[in-house]
Amino acid sequence: MKRLALPAAALLLLVACATSPLGRQQFLLMPASEMDQMGATAYAEMKQQQPIETGTAEVRYVQCVANAITAVVDSDQQWEVTVFKDDTANAFALPGGKIGVHTGLLKVAKNQDQLAAVIGHEVGHVLAQHSNERVSIQFATQTGAQLVAALAGGDSAEQQTLMGLLGVGAQYGVQLPFSRKHESEADVIGLQLMAEAGFNPEQSVNLWQNMAAASGGSPPEFLSTHPSNQSRIEGLRARLPEVRPIYQQARAAGRTPNCG
Repeated sequence: MKRLALPAAALLLLVACATSPLGRQQFLLMPASEMDQMGATAYAEMKQQQPIETGTAEVRYVQCVANAITAVVDSDQQWEVTVFKDDTANAFALPGGKIGVHTGLLKVAKNQDQLAAVIGHEVGHVLAQHSNERVSIQFATQTGAQLVAALAGGDSAEQQTLMGLLGVGAQYGVQLPFSRKHESEADVIGLQLMAEAGFNPEQSVNLWQNMAAASGGSPPEFLSTHPSNQSRIEGLRARLPEVRPIYQQARAAGRTPNCG
């Protein structure tokens, strides 16, 4: 039995090997179709349980920005956008093309470019399959069997953990934030997306300055899995020379979103 175990493990690693949009090696076990179904299920549950904004100028504004971002994604994915009535400055995107924006975010993202920075970042998590990475690592641990039960509609606590792995656990009291590695990667992808869509990438820096002001400062970076606001701002500034030409080319090509 032990002789068979090593080749099986090697085969598992070979099958699970993938590469992120930025060239990083990834461990992905879940089929994309399974992740899409998980995302759709989580999204439907959230729409049932949380109040939704419909038919307002805010909804049209958010949809306009999101549509401009997703239009430059190299995929046939159909994206769905929902605005949740929630005062927290938050947004998310799930596998399967599901985007959620909280009304509270619009108080911090002061213009369409800043909102595009957030939505681009969240879409970046999906394109880089960060949720798949998290679920795959969970499957590779002793809690994998419990996660299978959650997928099958089992224990509610395990379902909450699954929500956390998808990146929407805060709404269910399960705080499982993306790692610094994932956050930084999504920042880069989001910056590229917003520039390609014709949104001013310089505004990504202003967004995080607003976030820092709204949070009243942040804890020391070593106490958080997220980059600190200042580290994030510095990382974005360092990338701006790379995306300015993309932004200029997009504007010259007629990609000039005017969402409000």
